[in-house]
Amino acid sequence: MADRVTVIGWDGSPLTAAARAALGAATLVAGAAHHLTLPEVPPAAERIRLGSVALVARRIAAHRGTAVVLADGDPGFFGVVRTLRAPEFGLEVEVVPAVSSVATAFARAGMPWDDAQVVVAHSRTLRRAVNVCRAHTKVAVLTSPGAGPAELGLLLEGVHRTFVICEELGTDREQVSVVTSDKAADHTWRDPNVVIVIGGPARTGPAAEDGWIAGRDPGTGPRGWTQPAEAYGGELGEGETDMLRAAQLARLGPRTGDLVWDIGCGAGAFATEAARAGAAVLAVDRSMEACARTDAAARRFGVQMQIVRGTAPHVLEDLPEPDVVRVGGGGAAVVSAVADRRPRRIVAHAATRDEAELLGRDLTEHGYDVECALLQSVELDTRAWTEKERSVAFLLSGVLPDRSP
Repeated sequence: MADRVTVIGWDGSPLTAAARAALGAATLVAGAAHHLTLPEVPPAAERIRLGSVALVARRIAAHRGTAVVLADGDPGFFGVVRTLRAPEFGLEVEVVPAVSSVATAFARAGMPWDDAQVVVAHSRTLRRAVNVCRAHTKVAVLTSPGAGPAELGLLLEGVHRTFVICEELGTDREQVSVVTSDKAADHTWRDPNVVIVIGGPARTGPAAEDGWIAGRDPGTGPRGWTQPAEAYGGELGEGETDMLRAAQLARLGPRTGDLVWDIGCGAGAFATEAARAGAAVLAVDRSMEACARTDAAARRFGVQMQIVRGTAPHVLEDLPEPDVVRVGGGGAAVVSAVADRRPRRIVAHAATRDEAELLGRDLTEHGYDVECALLQSVELDTRAWTEKERSVAFLLSGVLPDRSP
């Protein structure tokens, strides 16, 4: 095992005295091509091009001598330190940090970033990174080849965003460009790059001015998973009662990185509450009035969503792949079309047992594990403890066994 392992962050600035000392004593140096040409790298040191960090970690674990790993930006922030410190390698790591590429990108843009979401986009996480860009007003995306500005722009089709693209930060070829998301695919971008994605309504009020937590402030907006009908402009449909929405949210568990379809969004109550949970939301309804009410609800609560007017199931054909889906209307035909797209979870409701059995059979035939519950809620007038309103519905939920998370 290496006697000593030092990870040095590099942001284009001259190396610190500690970094130079560690590098000067190294018998093995790992890094990108531009790191290995630094004049401080000892001529006699073994040089390893940094590709798979796990492979490099194994080489270091078998090395007899002093090892240095060079990495762009802060190596402890979405960097190599996490892999090198994995128990399987048994390495003791010292870190010489540098300014992260995210901090540098926002500095170049002249913007604060304590209120930004930060995600990594590569082949496995690109879709989730795009969903975060759909759901949040300010996102920094650490890209990779094949998952860069062009791919982000293509997958954000139908959602307008502004991209601040920072290429090769800290080098002589550094460049900052500002384009709209629909134009990002028209250019060829140099790696490495960081994309700041901006768009949607800005949050206002004390929480926006006096931030206390990085990223999205969980304390904005009223408490509670669901809000009363008055919060959505008055009367709601039979599938939008507070208790039914709460149960649907509990079954689906929408979260950051998810794309939620809300089909038959009505007044936008469920769509808004899923967006408040941090998910990206596509709200669908054939009614112009419903789309307008959903847009008004999203604005009122300061959340982002994409609203699509059209009749399901036909309108669903061109929508991006969902993670979880609420079917608020359309019956068995819509449930079947949704199940064909294989989301992790689906919820629907029915007014009668016959309709519930039909929906349940359809989900089962598509390979979903199905649960059904009869929900009954009674609102009481607490002055006289008399019944004010009663609602009854069958709640169906389907979970793909191989995609249950």
